[in-house]
Amino acid sequence: MGVRIVRLGSDRLRGEGLRIGTVRRPPRGVPKAKYAAQNWFDVWYPGLAPSPAAVAAAQHAGTEQEWARFVRKYRAEMAAPDNRRTLDLLAALSHHANFSVGCYCIEESRCHRSVLRELLAERGASVR
Repeated sequence: MGVRIVRLGSDRLRGEGLRIGTVRRPPRGVPKAKYAAQNWFDVWYPGLAPSPAAVAAAQHAGTEQEWARFVRKYRAEMAAPDNRRTLDLLAALSHHANFSVGCYCIEESRCHRSVLRELLAERGASVR
């Protein structure tokens, strides 16, 4: 059992389970009926996506210092009560079911996925 951190649109891994899209916007030009069939996501959950301002900061982060600023901002957003409860829920579910969370970014190390991985692990999630 556990949660995987994935790139949306990538091939699904064996046993990956339900794929949750933690992005602000669904994929452009893809009919809603094809999100799952094309490996984007089964459930769209923008609540765990960075705010538009944070996304802009991440996209323009050219230095480690700027990236660290994004990470602090996103972590602060995830500290809001509803987001904390969602992360706690996902951490608990990871011990009873296989599922994945993801984003479109190519490089996980410069994506909020890397921070989500840390946040889930800090809550005791079974991260695979």
